[in-house]
Amino acid sequence: VETLPKTFEELVRISGLSHGTDVWTNNAQELVKAKTVTLSEAICTRDDIMTYLISKGLPSQNSFKIMECVRKGKGLTEEQESLMRENNVPDWYIDSCKKIKYMFPKAHAVAYVTMAFRIAWFKVHIPLAYYAAFFSIRAADKFDSECMIFGKSKVREKMAEIKRLGNEASKKDQDMYPVLEIVLEMYERGYNFLPIDLYKSDAMKFTIEDGAIRPPLN
Repeated sequence: VETLPKTFEELVRISGLSHGTDVWTNNAQELVKAKTVTLSEAICTRDDIMTYLISKGLPSQNSFKIMECVRKGKGLTEEQESLMRENNVPDWYIDSCKKIKYMFPKAHAVAYVTMAFRIAWFKVHIPLAYYAAFFSIRAADKFDSECMIFGKSKVREKMAEIKRLGNEASKKDQDMYPVLEIVLEMYERGYNFLPIDLYKSDAMKFTIEDGAIRPPLN
């Protein structure tokens, strides 16, 4: 919400920020808020440091060593800081490097975002496949047919009950809440569940049938 990504590359940057330690919080977040930098200029993955320093004219070996120190949370030596200043690296960049405790590699961020992007594509374009897969893989042990397969009102009732109980809600109900949200989303998009059927339901998987989803026996 704060960074308003518009490209795949910016989603990769967000993945780097969210998986690092002290990369976003009290660091890039403050710089973006103050409009000192944009998302594309902030340090987001460890590779950003090396490629940026090379672009500023630092030797490749020094750029690599600085990246390694920063991404491990070791900060900068006086010699490294002097070299960066000699090559007109701005103060905000140097301060940002000093705050970082751990940084995510860009290749990992790309892999995560590629997978998320594919899943998002299915959610938008082939929603029943997405919901059937989600419930089968991620929600099998948190799916309660009594409050989930009988329409929106039942789902909303259960969500309201869990909210009302707050911290006193059982662990099972607290874990179920995000699944209820997905179920409600599915209903709001115009899709429904079919009843559980001894002869038609799969043993373990949610299946697609006649434009709806049939829950499994388990």
